[in-house]
Amino acid sequence: MKADNIRVALEKIKEAQVKKLVIRVHLSDESSKTMMVDERQTVRQVLDSLLEKSHCGYSPDWSLVETINELQMERIFEDHENLVENLLNWTRDSQNRLMFTERIEKYALFKNPQNYLLGRKETCEMAERNKEALLEECFGGGSVSVPEMEGVLWLKEDGKKSWKKRYFLLRASGIYYVPKGKPKASRDLACFLQLDHVNVYLGQDYKSKYKAPSDYCMVLKHPQIQKKSQYIKYLCCDDVRTLHQWINSIRIAKVTTQPFSKTFSRLCFLFHIADQVDF
Repeated sequence: MKADNIRVALEKIKEAQVKKLVIRVHLSDESSKTMMVDERQTVRQVLDSLLEKSHCGYSPDWSLVETINELQMERIFEDHENLVENLLNWTRDSQNRLMFTERIEKYALFKNPQNYLLGRKETCEMAERNKEALLEECFGGGSVSVPEMEGVLWLKEDGKKSWKKRYFLLRASGIYYVPKGKPKASRDLACFLQLDHVNVYLGQDYKSKYKAPSDYCMVLKHPQIQKKSQYIKYLCCDDVRTLHQWINSIRIAKVTTQPFSKTFSRLCFLFHIADQVDF
């Protein structure tokens, strides 16, 4: 009996040490839901709870989206991420919002991998069996293959509303660019940044805010940076297709670990049964 009491007491102490947050989740119809989450839960687990409470039909497109109003950017949280860990980066007076909404771009690369993994500039059709083979090749093994994205992007100059063209290359170790005066085929690359501690965000209305060359902007920053900073990097693409190719390729490059490789493989399966599953 004494041993049981000690065990129960220890479990209560352990439970009390778990970080918990009461969060408000905003829905597309402008309503909101309040719920408690703790540091043990992944974004996927919170999504499953929201889907069950909202009686929404199952779709891999359901997402939790972080919007950082002050910086005019947003990011779809990855299913494997720890939600509480991300939300604790917000400042106490933050105007950030957490949105529960469907985003087709979340796993668009699984629906049409040929448009993201082959480096093509134009969209194309592919037979389902060939899509499966391509996904298996990239995500089915013990590691994830990083798409070798490269091309001209606009880079916002630090502290200015001016942009300059650079030839960027994405590799597993980070993003690089060809120094001024060097040919595109040059091996003498300069490291733009490593991806270990940054996330990729979608910039909003930067054409107006920063005089960006187009509306298709992405941002790279550390999750703890919540206000304007010289350490935020802004890139602009010429078209929406190039933007989503880069964003998805960076997302893949950031998750080249074994556990996420398994998550991606599971998603390949889920896309085949999504139409048959209902919560």
